Amino acid sequence: MNPQRNVQAALDESAELAERILSRKLDLAEAAAMDAGFPVRITMIEADLSIRHLQTMEEEVEWVEGGVPYGTVAAIFPYDASVIMLARLGGGAILSGNRLRFSFSSWTPRTARLLGEITKPFETFQSVLGRDNREFGHQCVVDKSVRVLFISGSSAVGETYRQHHKAFDKLFFAGPGGMPVVVVFADADPETVSRFIVRRAFINGGQYCTTLKKALIHKSLYGTVRDRILELTRQIKVGDPFDIDTDIGPIKVERTINLLGQTIDKCKGSLLCGGIDGKWAYPMIMEMDDVPDLELFGPFLAMKSFDDSEKIVREAIRTRYGFLLSYFGTPPEGGAEAFRENFGMVYSDPDFLFLPLRFPFGGKKASGWILERKGEEWKQRDGGFLYSRELVRKG
Repeated sequence: MNPQRNVQAALDESAELAERILSRKLDLAEAAAMDAGFPVRITMIEADLSIRHLQTMEEEVEWVEGGVPYGTVAAIFPYDASVIMLARLGGGAILSGNRLRFSFSSWTPRTARLLGEITKPFETFQSVLGRDNREFGHQCVVDKSVRVLFISGSSAVGETYRQHHKAFDKLFFAGPGGMPVVVVFADADPETVSRFIVRRAFINGGQYCTTLKKALIHKSLYGTVRDRILELTRQIKVGDPFDIDTDIGPIKVERTINLLGQTIDKCKGSLLCGGIDGKWAYPMIMEMDDVPDLELFGPFLAMKSFDDSEKIVREAIRTRYGFLLSYFGTPPEGGAEAFRENFGMVYSDPDFLFLPLRFPFGGKKASGWILERKGEEWKQRDGGFLYSRELVRKG
């Protein structure tokens, strides 16, 4: 078959998937609100981003040109942003010529059912509903047709699957994000910094692995930025997830609420605002001198001032979790390089609400790795990756 015709068929299929997501956008938003308490406004934005991503898959054609598909790719979707996961990984599977088998978090049964219905007409997809993910993962290990597996979770989960990596040709582990950090140097713009921090710390109740949890701010800006952050945080609406004006709904995932409570107990500092009331978590901002290195989800931000830029670079990279770091202003000599060496995703003076879907995704250290078969050998690497590019063999 003409390769160009194959590409066009894949682009058409991606566009059809986008249309099916569009037709169920409101249903997806309502399902996410019932499943996890996510505000309908947030899920509808996720759907819009996913639709746009699938409608523009021609931008990724060059990533798969000359490559050979693996066959069957499997994944366990997280409880947050599952429609975005479908767009990124599912769009890549369509374009690269793979099949995608996927299961869901036990916290999102309604969302799982809807995504199963949306993807049912496509031969590319096989959704697995109502199955324990440990059982799903085990079946992927023993099924020789599954050549690539995407998993996420704690470090213990990663090590469990590492023991079975030879069952696959490529194994992706997205580990805990830890406490994604922003570093604010002395020449940064306080207003730009403040708005970005509040948007990225508390979007969707902080329930993305990429949301900020730690802000290290130069002392010359600290008072101004702190006050502005508090002012903007007071404008965040916590309430009914079906209300289009709500920013943060109830947090229904027990592990997230438990982690938040444990964080407050472990952190020694001044709680400037927020707190937990049952399933309601109000944006929490805490000032402290010693920020612990934690695995954390939810609306929590630790703030600390610094006066030595070289020292704060060393502190920022001294973490088990090399997932995401943003910085504003000018770091000291070698600082930007140190950030890139220690974090999978690094952004200089960023300005986005949602992480763009075609940005590389992935972490370092305990926050993620990729094991890949190269002939008779296995290679481990880490850092941000692009989904479609990883779904074909080259060379």
